[in-house]
Amino acid sequence: MAFDLCTVRTAEHPYLIESVQIRIWTIEELCFFLHRNLCLIDESIVNERLADWVSEELDLRQLGHRLREALQRPDHDVTYFVMPIFAQTGYLQQDELRRVRKKLMEAQVRPEEENAKMKADYLLSCGKNAAACTIYRRILDGGSAGKLRTGFLEAVWNNLGSACAQAFRFREAAECFLNGERLGHSRELMRKYISVLPFFMSQEAYQEQLRKLGVDAVWAGEVQKMNAKLAQDVLERVRSRTREDEDLAAAAEALFAAYRRAQACVSHSFVL
Repeated sequence: MAFDLCTVRTAEHPYLIESVQIRIWTIEELCFFLHRNLCLIDESIVNERLADWVSEELDLRQLGHRLREALQRPDHDVTYFVMPIFAQTGYLQQDELRRVRKKLMEAQVRPEEENAKMKADYLLSCGKNAAACTIYRRILDGGSAGKLRTGFLEAVWNNLGSACAQAFRFREAAECFLNGERLGHSRELMRKYISVLPFFMSQEAYQEQLRKLGVDAVWAGEVQKMNAKLAQDVLERVRSRTREDEDLAAAAEALFAAYRRAQACVSHSFVL
């Protein structure tokens, strides 16, 4: 990266990147976002609205004109839209520019569903569960879903299930894991499936579901024992962190109390 300071004006009105609800105020912030989030480059970025914002809010008229020209290209090559933004500021060095261009070109020849999954996976890793779920569902509901390879669809069902579980939507998570397991009979997806059942099923219903699916009861018991151990480990870490926070808070309060006493002494020494 060439530099860290902003050299161009700050916009009065930020540009909203709708897919992640992030507001951009400067051309450097835009470069930073694009560089770190190449998989998120979509119609919410490559459009006339951004070109107008660059022209009007940042007063970069020539760059705005180049962006509009790029939008008119019959091949819709996004590199002609994105690369001038980096070139405007010198944000990236030449080797980094080459890597960015290569990744953008690879994305344009990659199947649309794979690009969508990469985007959803990134959003999920950032805690944007709702946005990630929307994309995963779009992939699965798409007309070409039946033509996608089994391993890819398994991964989509798995990640959608994980997103639902993180949002405490355990029933939906279970359905996702089971749908994925039915595609390739993945033992890992079955493990995740039986792991979330107790969050919304009674013990009787849980046991009945295991019998219905022909799941080995001994293995299921081992899975739940492991889950209980993991839960206990997490609980212990939370308790330990809480104790550490309490200790730090007590230490901070003691220091602040000592500071107040010292200030009182200093103030008293100036009283005539």
